[in-house]
Amino acid sequence: MSTTKLNSDSHHIQSYGAMTPSTSYARSVSESETDTEDLPGLPPTRRSSLSKHLDSEVDPARATGILAAFCFMTGFIDAISFSAVFVWCGFQTGNFVQLALAVAKTFEGPSSTPQDTAFRNPDQHALCSFLTFLLGAFLGRIGDRIGPHKRRWLVSATFVQSLLTMAAAITIWKSSQDSRDGPTRFSIADERGDPAWTHALTFACIGFMSASMGLQGVVAKRLNTEFAASIVLTTVWIELMNDPRLFHINRSVVSRDHKLIFITAIFTGGFIARALLHQLGAAGTLGIATGIRFLIALAWLFVPGKKGTNNPK
Repeated sequence: MSTTKLNSDSHHIQSYGAMTPSTSYARSVSESETDTEDLPGLPPTRRSSLSKHLDSEVDPARATGILAAFCFMTGFIDAISFSAVFVWCGFQTGNFVQLALAVAKTFEGPSSTPQDTAFRNPDQHALCSFLTFLLGAFLGRIGDRIGPHKRRWLVSATFVQSLLTMAAAITIWKSSQDSRDGPTRFSIADERGDPAWTHALTFACIGFMSASMGLQGVVAKRLNTEFAASIVLTTVWIELMNDPRLFHINRSVVSRDHKLIFITAIFTGGFIARALLHQLGAAGTLGIATGIRFLIALAWLFVPGKKGTNNPK
C-alpha cells in the first residue's frame, strides 16, 4: 500500500513538474502580447529604455550647441517681424516702450502742429506680440511640473515651438501679403509709416512667432547657464563688458566665451533670415525656421545626461 501511495505521489510530482514550464511559457507569452498591444511595433525592453531616457535629466553644461541654436533662432525670428512691421517677437522691452508711447500720445492736448494720436498698425502688432509672448512664457509652467531639465520636457517644448513657427508660416502665406510682386515685396517694409503687414492674419503670424519665443525663453532660463537670457541681449552685453577675465585672450574663459557665442549666434540668425527673406519671403523663411526648430527638438535626445540621474526611479 505504501508503494502504491509513493507511486501516486511521484506521478503527481511529475505531472506538476511537466505543467510548470508550459504554464510559465504561456504566462510569458500572454504578458509579452499585452506589452506589445500597449505600444505596437516597439519591444517592451526598448520602450522601457526610451521612457527612461526621456525621463533622464540633461547636463546643461553640455548643451552649449543647442542653446546657441536657441540664440540663433532669436535673431532669425526677430529679423522677420522687424522687417515687416518694426516689431520684435523676442525683444519685448522695445515693444513695451512702444506701447507706452502709443498710450501716452493719446493724452496729448491740442498743439500748434498736428500730431498723430491714433493707435497705429505697428502699435497694434506690438500689443499682439507682447500678449502672445506672455502666453508662450506662461506655458513654461508646465515644465516646472515635469522637470525643467527633463529630456521629455525639453524635446516636447521645442517641438511645440516648431509647431508654432509652422503655424506662423501658414498664416502669413494665407494672408496674401507675402508675394514677390505685391506692394511690399516679400514682407519687407520701406518705412515705419508703411508696414508690410496689415491683414488680420498677419496678427496671427506675429502671435505665433511671439508665443514660440516666449516658450523658448523659459526653456533656456530654467537650464540656468550663460545662455539663460537667450532672448535678452542687453544683459549679455553688460555682463560681457564687466567680465573680470574679458581680456584673458590666451586661455578659455567659459563665462566670456559663451557670451561671445550668444552674441554671434543672434547676429548670424538675423543676417541669414534677412538674406532669406529677400529671396523667399516670410513664409519660406519661416518654413526653414520650422525645420531648424524640429532638428533642435531631436537634438535634445543626444545631449549627455547628468551623472547619477540617468536612471530615475
